[in-house]
This record gives sequence, structure tokens and C-alpha cells, in this order.
Amino acid sequence: MSAAERMSELPEGPVLVTGAAGFIGSHLCERLVARGQEVVGLDSFTDDYDPAIKRSNLQGLLAGKGFRLVEGDIRDADLLARLFGEHGFGAVVHLAAKAGVRPSVADPPLYHDVNGTGSARLLVAARDASVQRIVFASSSSVYGGNEKVPFHEDDDVSLPVSPYAATKRSNELTCHTFHHLYGMDIACLRFFTVYGPRQRPEMAIHKFVRLIEQGQPLPLFGDGTTERDYTFIDDIMDGVVKALDRSRGYRIYNLGESRTISLKRLVEAIGEATGREPRVEWEPMQPGDVVRTFADIGRAREELGYDPRIDLEQGLERFVTWYRSLASAAR
Repeated sequence: MSAAERMSELPEGPVLVTGAAGFIGSHLCERLVARGQEVVGLDSFTDDYDPAIKRSNLQGLLAGKGFRLVEGDIRDADLLARLFGEHGFGAVVHLAAKAGVRPSVADPPLYHDVNGTGSARLLVAARDASVQRIVFASSSSVYGGNEKVPFHEDDDVSLPVSPYAATKRSNELTCHTFHHLYGMDIACLRFFTVYGPRQRPEMAIHKFVRLIEQGQPLPLFGDGTTERDYTFIDDIMDGVVKALDRSRGYRIYNLGESRTISLKRLVEAIGEATGREPRVEWEPMQPGDVVRTFADIGRAREELGYDPRIDLEQGLERFVTWYRSLASAAR
């Protein structure tokens, strides 16, 4: 019997999902509700991008059973105390954050406030309510300019290159502190460039598909040789749910596809998926960007049973189909 099989256990009681209306959060809430889990979603509906998009992500959940939406900020300690007191949560999946490397360079204090203070207050509320099971969304950005590939969870991550990455690494350390002091089971998941239906509109794949469909040029930063490990949302969902059910103690897991692709090749692949020829405008490399991301997923395979199955070509086809259906419905 594998380690994953020995540890598997569903949470008792409702699951709190922060950032529930976002790209990853809305998919996770659907996945949990579909398996019979009661879910409370918390979201502040900030205007990083159109809040109407976030609300549309939850339409199906709000029309059904098993899901309750609460609007509020993870920095609101009184709100968190009420939520935890009312619901008797069996677990928390913490996805809420100020996201994005480049915007964090422009406003580091806001990122440290939301991601640092907000996460600490959430952990305090969980501790006070004796919630023992936490899943935290970290990021591949914590690896910074690491030149050793693929990236392993035990690599040195002491030199982040953006405020966003610094907050995520700081969050991981805070999670370890709460595990050490209070025995909480906390899994920190380092996501590697997640994409798929509902992806945030400013993210590369969504932005490139939209611009190509509109016949506009694509702004590409650097020389096209930067590489990313793109991971389809369905595979990420498998990893998150398995971490929720199976991870014990304090663990860090890479969740990626364990396959890299250059920026130039990504644009070519999007052109193939859309059936259109991309037009490119080259711009300088942006502060805070890294040369590559590449996940070693051996630990997640062994301990969680994580097994990504959707390659980039399949994922892009699914994304383009979703994007076109959304654009058609909007006409």
C-alpha cells in the first residue's frame, strides 16, 4: 500500500475555501461540492480584474446546494472569528491572495499586507477554532532565479526576486511555525503556471488567445527563450484535493506538469490551437520575471498520488473552446 493510500481521509465538517470566486477557487469549490462536501467560500471581490467575471465563476454553485458564499476580506479578524465560530470547519483551503509578480513590484506594501497579514489572521482563526487541516496555495515563484532544474521542494528558496514571491515564501514559513507550535497539518502547494477555463484575463495564455482572436499583436517580454511549466486546471484540482485528503504534518509539494515550454513555442502552440497566425511585438524582460520554472513532482506523486495527465496541446484546445463559447455567448 502506498503512502497516499495509507493517509487518505476526507475532512469532517464543512471546508472553508478562501479566494473562492477566483480561477482556481471556483474550480475547487465545484470539485468539493460535487463529491458531497459542504463548502463555504470567502471572497472579497477586489477589482484586480472585473469582479463581474468572478461572480460569473460562481453562478453554477450559487444555483445549487452545498455551497455558501461569504463576501469579506481575510484581513478582517472579526469576520474570520464569526465564520469559524458558526461553521465548525473541518479544513481550510487558503487560496486568497494578491496575485501576480509584475504588479507586486509596483506595490510591495499591499502585497505584504494582504498575503502576509491576511494569511496570519486566517491561521490564528483556524488555531482558535481547533481546525487542524490546512492547505495553502504557494507558488513556483519562490524558487526565484534557481538554475538547478527541475525544481525540488528541498532547493534553497532564500532569495526571491519579486515581492509576490517573497510573500509566498514568508507564508510558507508562517505555516511551518503554526505546525510547530500547534500541531496543525499544513500542506503548502507550489503551483506552476496554472491555466484553463476561467484563467485570469491578464495571464499569458488567456491574454494571448484573446489578442490573437481579436487580430491584435502579442507583447512578448525578453527574447522568447524563457520557459514555463504550464499546468492545466484539472490536474491542479486533483493535486489540491489529494493534498486536502492525504497530507499530514507540514509538507511542501510542487504541483506542475513537469514539462517546460519556451515562450516562442507557447505562442506557436496557441496559433495552432486557434488556427490563426500570431503577430508578435518584442519588449524588454520585466523586473521580477524568472528565466524558467520546472517542477520536480516526485514527492507529490509518491505521497499524494498526484499524476498530471493533460499536456499543453490538449489543454490549449480546451481553453480555446471555452474562450470561444464565452465570446459567442457575449454577442
